[in-house]
Amino acid sequence: MGKIGKRLKATRAAFDGKENVSVEEAVSLVKGAATAKFDETVEIAMNLGVDPRHADQMVRGVVSLPNGTGKSVRVAVFARGPKADEAQEAGADIVGAEELMETIQGGKIEFDRCIATPDMMPIVGRLGKILGPRNLMPNPKVGTVTMDIADAVTKAKGGEVQFKAEKAGVVHAGIGKASFDEAKLVENVRAFVEAVAKAKPSGAKGSYLRKIALSSTMGPGVSISVDSAAAES
Repeated sequence: MGKIGKRLKATRAAFDGKENVSVEEAVSLVKGAATAKFDETVEIAMNLGVDPRHADQMVRGVVSLPNGTGKSVRVAVFARGPKADEAQEAGADIVGAEELMETIQGGKIEFDRCIATPDMMPIVGRLGKILGPRNLMPNPKVGTVTMDIADAVTKAKGGEVQFKAEKAGVVHAGIGKASFDEAKLVENVRAFVEAVAKAKPSGAKGSYLRKIALSSTMGPGVSISVDSAAAES
């Protein structure tokens, strides 16, 4: 058995019998298991009691994590004139209008977040089939279609995380890096869970927060007690 095999075996042994643990214990386990040569992302997955195919059970929203994500976010902005200048001054990576649309249509997508002024939506709308499946389509519900471009860019750069329930009712996101202090990761987990809990749609029936799991990029996952995660910090 090679070094990687031994490491995985030791990691799995640490996780044995650990289910529905507290947020603090889950963070400690996941942080301890993140032994890759790069700074692993700590990821959360939440199973929700919703069927997002129904409009009244769709879960989507945005949360500013108290300690950021540790990830550098590349931001594209669709804007013209003074609003384009405002975007650049706020630190947007790519700013444009028709020419940006053509770049994206050509298959070049070098950004993680897309923001647009409302007047740009007829142009952005033509990119629905490209941006939609990648969860990059600007949307007023999460503040990415706005006239306050500077604020939107600053938030995107500062650790704001968008979330959306996928087909099976699962929401997942990166909520920090393994190098973060445990206390900061705990705060981020609680902030994310609270935001998803507040985004409960009107059509959700029965139990809403069903399962929560935490893992690192290369490490195993551990389930968190829903009561512990949803409790007041």
